Amino acid sequence: MFRDPAPEDLLALKDRTVLLRDLLDLFGVRVRNFDTVPRIQQALAEAGLSTVPSFATCPATTEVHIVAAEAMPSVEDGDGEQDEPSSAVPQQSFKIGDLPSAQAGLTSVSPNTTLAQAIHMMLTRNFSQLPVIDGLSHLHGVITWSSIATRYATGKQPTLTEAMITDSLPIAEVHQELFAHLPAVSEYGYLLVRGNNGKFTGIVTASDITARFEVTAKPFFIVGEIEQRLRKCLGEALSADAICDVQPSNKKTGNIADLMFSGYQRLLKKDENWNALGWTGIDRPAFLHDLDRVRMIRNEIAHFDPGPLTDQKLTSLHRFVGLLKQLT
Repeated sequence: MFRDPAPEDLLALKDRTVLLRDLLDLFGVRVRNFDTVPRIQQALAEAGLSTVPSFATCPATTEVHIVAAEAMPSVEDGDGEQDEPSSAVPQQSFKIGDLPSAQAGLTSVSPNTTLAQAIHMMLTRNFSQLPVIDGLSHLHGVITWSSIATRYATGKQPTLTEAMITDSLPIAEVHQELFAHLPAVSEYGYLLVRGNNGKFTGIVTASDITARFEVTAKPFFIVGEIEQRLRKCLGEALSADAICDVQPSNKKTGNIADLMFSGYQRLLKKDENWNALGWTGIDRPAFLHDLDRVRMIRNEIAHFDPGPLTDQKLTSLHRFVGLLKQLT
């Protein structure tokens, strides 16, 4: 639960370097998101502090330096809003443990289980593989439908031990990067996942990865379409001078592609720019409100700790891109 640290506790951090997670822990939070980041920013600002690099966009493992707010480099940004870097790629890599199934527990059988009992479990639970584990950490092997069929093909009634695969088993640790293990998932169809304490914590299958990437990738594509449509509308309706007018003094390119979401907002707050679009039936305050929500969601999916968006935020993206489709 979010908590507001005392001002003296925050001021005690001035000129110190701390791990990002320790700073977040001071506020009682673990994840940076749509709700917590503005509240932390406000608390730091009220104490006259800021961080280098920005705590809102740096990777979770970063050490941040707590500095006086006036020591931060000034940025010409009209309304004071800060955008994420232009890259639409998360700054943090996916870990095996980011997949829910990797830490959801692992169903297994002991070496004393009969093969018939194991097959019954696989049939009733629709398993494609079943680990054979003694306790929580001693892996003896894995039985699969393929390994069972291979043994039965010899014409003999195999035991559980004889039907097991014991060599080159696909095992991953929760802290390891997911992408490095994708070839193993492609080859075997699964990964056994082990926690930092050496105990098995779950199993990841190809379908788990597909589901995870669907919920992760969809917001990126929607936000990308929103930005593409905004740039098309604004780039066609506005002059290079109008675009230069909202750009920092050292980046006056006049190119709409060099703006980010806060730049689009500054453009649309000017009457002459809004009128040039010809959107006479659209309420500008409501449009800008929705655009700002899209901006914050984009920041979240591009820089915060991995995790699927809520249905409410996905709905906001769908509605806004639907509106743009009607306007373009």
